Amino acid sequence: MPTSTYLSNPVVLIGASSAATTDITDQVSAVTVNYVVEALEDTAFASSESYALLSVLVGTKCYIKVTPAAGANTATNPGFELTNTFLSALPVVNANLGELSTYDIELVGGSYTVDVT
Repeated sequence: MPTSTYLSNPVVLIGASSAATTDITDQVSAVTVNYVVEALEDTAFASSESYALLSVLVGTKCYIKVTPAAGANTATNPGFELTNTFLSALPVVNANLGELSTYDIELVGGSYTVDVT
């Protein structure tokens, strides 16, 4: 089975559109990108830096791009993009004594593309 070893943090850009993103790579320690297809009924519709950036995106369609490493997108460093994806919630407090506070967000729907150019 093919495997990959990443020796640096993934590059993460997030914003209202691909033209208006903020690089939050220095605040990300792990990223999981899943490609899932679900069958929908015919009647269904597809649908401070961290807090300041993410709070205005709650309830909106936004754009996110994740790249395994800095540099140009290639077949070995693809950019995973979600366009018009929906951020429905933002956990305001996720803290434990003596641990780094983090945000775990979930983006729903949108168009998925892989940039290898």
